[in-house]
Amino acid sequence: MPVAGALLWKTTIYDPIYGLLNFVLSPFGVHNVAWVSTYPMPSIVALLVWEWAPFMMLIVLSGLQSEPLEVLEAARVDGSSTVQSFVHVTWPHIRRYVQLGVLLGSVYIIQAFGEIYMITSGGPGTATTNLPYYLWEQVFNAYNVGVAAAAGVIVLIGTEIVALFALRLVSSLIAATEMIG
Repeated sequence: MPVAGALLWKTTIYDPIYGLLNFVLSPFGVHNVAWVSTYPMPSIVALLVWEWAPFMMLIVLSGLQSEPLEVLEAARVDGSSTVQSFVHVTWPHIRRYVQLGVLLGSVYIIQAFGEIYMITSGGPGTATTNLPYYLWEQVFNAYNVGVAAAAGVIVLIGTEIVALFALRLVSSLIAATEMIG
């Protein structure tokens, strides 16, 4: 799927002449912009958001659908406003789903390879090269298997660090919202 989505975006949306993005922005004076070469990192970020946002929304939606309606009704009967109901009832219920989404999203973003390979090939220069793409370059272009193995270990350690940081950040944000409420 990453390759199919990347090819779709590269040929249909980002194409400088026939791309959908240039067509939509042409009434505003934007014509024939080579999005991938001019704005490589925002191009990759937009694709990754498009690719993973529905999955994250499904996680949050499953949390919202599992919330018992009786609790919300009891909060409404007790006189809480919509904001108070969200902060004190809904948010504590869905926070573990949000934590799961942040954790999975951070891991998926760190390990993005297919999108970068198909759209920018790590360029221009090294503008969009991440560790998985660097690892691939070392193995298949430079035949440097030792460096690639070390990069693989760094990718694993980096993924663990980002996952730990993401969980701690979300936990501290949740603790802060609980203190406010």
